[in-house]
Amino acid sequence: MSHALVHWISGPVLHARAEAPFGLREAVRVGPQALLGEVVRLDGDTIVVQVYEDTTGLRPGIEVCGDGLPLSIHLGPGLLGHIFDGLLRPLSGLDTPHVTPGMRRAPPGEFDFEPLLEAGAALAGGQAYGQVRGESGRVQRCIAPPDADGSVEWIAAAGRCSELDTVCRIRTAEGRLCELAMGHDWPVRQPRPVRARLPAGAPLVTGQRILDSLFPVALGGKAAIPGGFGTGKTVLLEALAKGCNADVIVYLGCGERGNELAGVLEEFPTLTDPRSGGPLMDRTVVIANTSNMPVAAREASIYSAVTVAEYFRDQGLDVALMADSTSRWAEALREVSGRFGELPGEGGYPAYLSSRLADFYERAAVVETLGGGRGSVTLIGAISPPSGDFSEPVTSHTKRYVRAYWALDVKRAQARFYPAVHPLQSYAEDARGFASWWAGQGNGDWLKMRRRFLTLLDEQAHLERMARIIGKDALPVRQQLTLFCAELINEAFLRQSAFSEIDRVCSPQRQAAMMRLIMRFIDLAEAAVAAGLHPERLARLDSLRPLQRMGEEFADDALERFAELEARLDSEFAALGGTPAVNEDSHATER
Repeated sequence: MSHALVHWISGPVLHARAEAPFGLREAVRVGPQALLGEVVRLDGDTIVVQVYEDTTGLRPGIEVCGDGLPLSIHLGPGLLGHIFDGLLRPLSGLDTPHVTPGMRRAPPGEFDFEPLLEAGAALAGGQAYGQVRGESGRVQRCIAPPDADGSVEWIAAAGRCSELDTVCRIRTAEGRLCELAMGHDWPVRQPRPVRARLPAGAPLVTGQRILDSLFPVALGGKAAIPGGFGTGKTVLLEALAKGCNADVIVYLGCGERGNELAGVLEEFPTLTDPRSGGPLMDRTVVIANTSNMPVAAREASIYSAVTVAEYFRDQGLDVALMADSTSRWAEALREVSGRFGELPGEGGYPAYLSSRLADFYERAAVVETLGGGRGSVTLIGAISPPSGDFSEPVTSHTKRYVRAYWALDVKRAQARFYPAVHPLQSYAEDARGFASWWAGQGNGDWLKMRRRFLTLLDEQAHLERMARIIGKDALPVRQQLTLFCAELINEAFLRQSAFSEIDRVCSPQRQAAMMRLIMRFIDLAEAAVAAGLHPERLARLDSLRPLQRMGEEFADDALERFAELEARLDSEFAALGGTPAVNEDSHATER
C-alpha cells in the first residue's frame, strides 16, 4: 500500500511527500480518521491531495494511505428511496443524521434475491444475473460489472441476502474466479461503457406545458435552466422531478442553501408517485450537498450523481438527473483551483471549466446497454448566473453543450408568472424531430400550432414596445387582436401552478386539447375581426373565463370538457353575427 507524509495544508488541499508511488486520481485516506481524498497532482515525490471532508485539526506529519483505486462509489439496490451526500454516504436511515468522518458507504441492507441464471450459463459484462425486491416491492436488477465476463460456476438460491454477500461466482476466460455481490463499485469520473449510443426519438415528458409543447428536451438529451435569484429554478426542478415520465429520478442539490434543500428533503418522502400511486421516493435518489458542506465534496457530487444515473440506465431504465445548480459546482472548481495555485481564466474560473462541463453533459444519451437493453440518461442542469447575466462563463459554455435552453426571466417571476420561462429567449434544437411523436399522441398539427404560438408571442413583444409609446387603443384593430391572442396564450397555456392539484402536471393529451382549443378561439376571433367585430367585444364573451382557467379546472380524466367548451365557443361566436365559417386548418398558414 502506498503512503506519504503531509507537509503542507491549505483548506481541502494538502501536499505530502510520497514514500511509495501513487497514481493520479487515486483515492486516499488521510490521518487517523481516514478522511477521504483524491490525488489530483503528482510532482516528483510530492503528491497534491484534494480532501473531501473537513480538514480541521490536520497537521504536518500525518500519514496519507492510498487505496490503489480511483475515487469510486458503491452502486447497488440500496440507493432508491434514500438521501446521500455528495460522495454517496447516507444522510437518511441512520441513527445519526450526520456523516461521520471517514465513512465510505452506507451500511449494507438486506434484500430478497432471485437468480436469473443457472450454473454453467455464460455471463457478460453488464448482463443481469439476478434481481432483488426491496421493502417497497420495487424490483431492481443485479448487473455484472462491465469488466466481468465468464461462466457462472455458482449462483445463490432465492432468499434474503445482505447487499455485500456473494451471490454469484464466475470463472473468466483466463481462469480467474470472480465473486459478485448484488452491487459493485465504480469510479465516478469514468463513464460506464455501453454497446452503442442511439438517436433520440421521443421527448422527456415533463408535465410542464411550456416545456413539452414549445421547448421539448429529448429523452436522453441535455437541457439547461439559467435564471437569476428568485426566478424559480429550484421549484421548477422539483416540479420536473415530481411530474416527468422517467423511471428513476436522481435529484442533486449541489451547493444550494440548506433551507432550500431541507424543504426538498421534507417534501419528497411525503409525495405520491402519479404513475404508481406509491411514494415518489421509491423511484428517487436524492444527493444533497449544501453550501456549508466541504467545498471539494461539492466538486465531486456532480460526478457521483451522473454515475448513479448511468447505473440505473444500465438496468434498461430511463433516468432523469436534475442538478441544482451547476454554477455552485463551478464555484467549487474555482475555489479549489485557486488553492492549487492554477492561473485563473475567464471570470476567475479555471481554464478547464469548459471541458469539465462538456464531460458532464456528454454523459447524457440514449444507449443500447451492455446487457442488450435500452436505457437513457437525461441531464437537466440549473444555472445561477450572478446578477442574472447570461453572458457569464458558466451559462455561455453550457449553451454549447445542451440542446434545450429554458431561460428564466426576472420580470415574469416578479409578475408572479410561473414557470418564468421566457418564450423568446428559450429554444429547443430537437423540437422538429418530435412531430411524429406528437402525432401519436393525437396532435398531428403540433408543429404548426407551436410555430403559430411562438409567432404570436414574438409579435406581442414588438407591439408592446409600440403600445407603450402611442397607447394600446391607438394600434390598428388587427394588432390589438394580436396582443389579445398572445395574452390568452400566456394566461391559458403558459402559466401553470406548481401547487395546484390539477395543474401541476399536465399530460400530453391535455396539452394537445388545450392547444387545439386556443387555436380554435384564435381562428374564430380573426374571422370575427375580419368581419368587422372590434377586439373589445371578445373580452366580454362568457366562454373566455373558462378558457383562461381550463388548466386548473379541466383535469386529465375530464378531457370531454374541452369538446364542450369548444362547442360553447362556436355558439357564442355564431351569436355575434356576421362571423364567416372558419377553416379548421387555417392556423396552418405560415406567417
